[in-house]
Amino acid sequence: MENKKLQELTEKLYAEGLSKGREDAERMVAEAEQKAAAIVAEAEKTAAATIKAAEQKAEEIKKNNQTEVALATRQAVAALKEQIASLVVAKAVEPAVHAATIEPDFVKEMLLGIARSWNGERVELEATLPADLKAKLEADAEGAVKALLAEGVEVGYSDKVKSGFKVAPKEGGYYISFTDEDFAALLGEYLKEKVVKMLF
Repeated sequence: MENKKLQELTEKLYAEGLSKGREDAERMVAEAEQKAAAIVAEAEKTAAATIKAAEQKAEEIKKNNQTEVALATRQAVAALKEQIASLVVAKAVEPAVHAATIEPDFVKEMLLGIARSWNGERVELEATLPADLKAKLEADAEGAVKALLAEGVEVGYSDKVKSGFKVAPKEGGYYISFTDEDFAALLGEYLKEKVVKMLF
């Protein structure tokens, strides 16, 4: 009988322990499932935030690229317009300027004008002209050199001056250049704005 009671007690203890173990196991499984669900939810939340941040960054980069492309396009168009205007001005101005700078009367009048208005004072000047203009200036414009000398402009000729002329105070120190390129640049800047308005 004692064995029977002991057996019943053992079975009862075993059943209670087994029941308690099952409850603990079920509780642990439920807790693990909750923790797993929380980890999955947190991972999904983090993934969604990362995707949203990446999409925002991609949109920002896209906008920046569009802005840069639009700016580069405007700059390229402006540069192209500038080049077209420069070419039109060059084609229109350079032949006329070259013709004028080898015309003895024009050169004489320019030199006389410079001599008369040099700081409002009488200053002795030296003018250097292209060597190949010497014969033409002396032959075509009778008295041109004499008129220049009377205004205080000493005329010299040089192979280094290809067109136009250079003027400097007789004491030296600096000179002012009036070559084809100088005249074309001066007129070109003035005309370019007008050409751009006409063309564009």
